[in-house]
Amino acid sequence: MPTIDEQIAQSLCESLASGELATAASWGKPLDLADGYAQTPEELRMAFKALKDAGFVPPEVETMQQIAALREQLAALTEPTDPVEADALRRRISELQQHLSLRLEKLRTSASL
Repeated sequence: MPTIDEQIAQSLCESLASGELATAASWGKPLDLADGYAQTPEELRMAFKALKDAGFVPPEVETMQQIAALREQLAALTEPTDPVEADALRRRISELQQHLSLRLEKLRTSASL
């Protein structure tokens, strides 16, 4: 029975022979590792790479984007605006920041969510 490494090698050889690999957009190009790959914990790299390649972002990045959008919304409020609305935005930003901090701390300590 072939080992997993042998099965992977066989699959790659078949894909190469059929031309499937050459049709990939990144075929023959160096990997772009300046996107945080080296800073990502090793056990999470494959999952995050799969998300990125599929056009998705990790939940933490999505939360960061939500915080940025809410900050822009808060900055766009005009002076005579309702202070209750501004307070609600600040509260939501604070909640998201706390949630994000907890998730990132859990990632740092256990490398899993």
